[in-house]
Amino acid sequence: MADPGAVLSDLLAKYESEILSGWITTQLASTTLRRDLMRDEDLRDQSRRFLQLVAQTLRRSDAAADPNGSAWDPVRDMLEEMSRTRALAGFSPTDTATFVFSLKQPVFEKLGSELGRDAGALAAEIWRATELLDQLGLYTTEVHQKSREELIARQQEDMLELSTPVVQLWEGVVALPLIGTLDSARTQVVMESLLQTIVDTGAGIAIIDITGVPTVDTLVAQHLLKTVAAARLMGAECLISGIRPQIAQTIVHLGVDLNDVVTKASLADALAVALARLGLTIVPRT
Repeated sequence: MADPGAVLSDLLAKYESEILSGWITTQLASTTLRRDLMRDEDLRDQSRRFLQLVAQTLRRSDAAADPNGSAWDPVRDMLEEMSRTRALAGFSPTDTATFVFSLKQPVFEKLGSELGRDAGALAAEIWRATELLDQLGLYTTEVHQKSREELIARQQEDMLELSTPVVQLWEGVVALPLIGTLDSARTQVVMESLLQTIVDTGAGIAIIDITGVPTVDTLVAQHLLKTVAAARLMGAECLISGIRPQIAQTIVHLGVDLNDVVTKASLADALAVALARLGLTIVPRT
């Protein structure tokens, strides 16, 4: 019996150009090809590189047909690069994996023409080629999924930073308007942004406005208190504004102690308190 991968290696060496041509033609004729996301020239280049790497690897004595070995590192590296690029471009995992799976048709056709008279040998080689291409195709799916998860994580981090802007209302007064739900991860970003702004501006008063926070539970209240405590350690006094009637009732029912924190119903009220602490008043222009 031939060594695993030997028949496929010989097949690619003999018909590489024909298989490549048939493979590219099949891909370009597919109704699912995303021409809006990829140029035909790029598809041809990727197909040529992949088939050349597979052929080169199969010719190695230590490659066999197992794509998990180190001999297949160049092939996996190429697929990883391609999968990440396609994931960022908007391709689906199916679109990416189909790139590899579509190679089966021209390969099987050539195997049939070479081994058609030996049904047993043909079945064995088709199975080996199927296992090889399936594993490589599934690898693109894993990389694609990982790339999308990394992208989503980065977008979430960016959203957290954008959703916690610290603005300077007056000299010595900064405000942090919060919108949405507070969780542990966001609280950390909130705290870091507020403390950094206090350092940069030298502000002595920080207003945390929770008008845009839909609900306040025990966890949210604890996060607010931690932020207030951290600001105090930096030498700044914190005021909390946006205490609506519903939130006030919830805080009372929860038994959260905000006695040490000045709270106001609106940001305007909190700013008035901050200006009074600084010995400033706003008067109408005469």
